[in-house]
This record gives sequence, structure tokens and C-alpha cells, in this order.
Amino acid sequence: MKNVIGAGLLGGVVLILWTFVANGLFGFQSRIDMRQLPAEPQVYETLKEHVRTPGRYTVNPQLTEEGRFPEGQPVFSVLYGGMGHEAAGSLMLLGLVLFFLTPMIGAWMLTQTSTRVKSSYGRKVLFFTAIGLLFAIYGDLTSYGIGGYPLNGALAFAAFHIVTWTLVGLAVAWRIRPPHVDQAAA
Repeated sequence: MKNVIGAGLLGGVVLILWTFVANGLFGFQSRIDMRQLPAEPQVYETLKEHVRTPGRYTVNPQLTEEGRFPEGQPVFSVLYGGMGHEAAGSLMLLGLVLFFLTPMIGAWMLTQTSTRVKSSYGRKVLFFTAIGLLFAIYGDLTSYGIGGYPLNGALAFAAFHIVTWTLVGLAVAWRIRPPHVDQAAA
């Protein structure tokens, strides 16, 4: 268990550092998620007046006389979490917990795998890369489409999560050692 906690903490440190570099220094996520509109004050006032309940809203064009959506017209998505900028500080603690909890769960999962996986540094890293691939396929790539991200945004997030989990895997795999085989018994 001590090995899992140590590996999870190391993975959490790597996760924090990678996220800081990618998002804090290079603005990866903000370039995709926080683009500004030319008439942002007017759009903001309209949304503030009409969107009062937290949720995800899809804004479609008006139906044609035949009752269909007109082809070639954009569909917009509005996401409202129900809070303002004042909540950013209080959510930071939850983020820190998750930054350490997720690598710890991954480290524990790794300890539950076969000795064959645990006996190779490359296989242990690949184990974490596979976790990133699952997040990419079932989380990021499914966010592409109507009311979601454009394809390049969904692919960028997918690649980011695969790289993230590979980096965490490099650290965790270094700390998780295979069980010692008693040479006398073998």
C-alpha cells in the first residue's frame, strides 16, 4: 500500500507540473475553451437574461416551413455551470484532490495487474497510456459534433489526455516494482 501511495503522489506531482506547463504557460485549454466573441457584452447580457438554470443548452436555427432544420446553418452550444468567478478558488481544493487521487487509483489498478505487466517498465507505462486512450475515446472524441467541439478541438483534447496519462505512467511505473520472486523457491 505504501508503494501505491508513493507512486500516486509522484504521479500527482507530474500531473500538476504537466498541467501547469501545458495550460498555465502555454494556454492549451484556454485557447480551445475560452475564445472571445466580437460582441461579447451583448451576447453576455442576452444569455444572463435568458439562461438562469445551470445546464447545457443547444441553440438551433428556426425550423423551415417543412418542420426541418435548415441545412448549412450553425448550431450553438451554451454551457452554464451555475456559478461565477467567485467560485474559482473554492474549486481549487477539489482539483488538487483529484490531481492526486486519480494517479493513486491508477497506481492501485497497476498493482492488481499480472506480474508480466508489472515486470516491464514499458508495459507499466503502456498501461497508463491505455487509460489515457480510454479517456480520449470515451470522453474527448465523443464531445465532437453538433453543439460540441469542432474536430480539431476534440482531437487536441484527446491527444492531450493520452500524453498526460503517459507522463503520469512514466512516473508511476518507476515507483511500482514487480513483486520479488524468491530465487531459492524458484
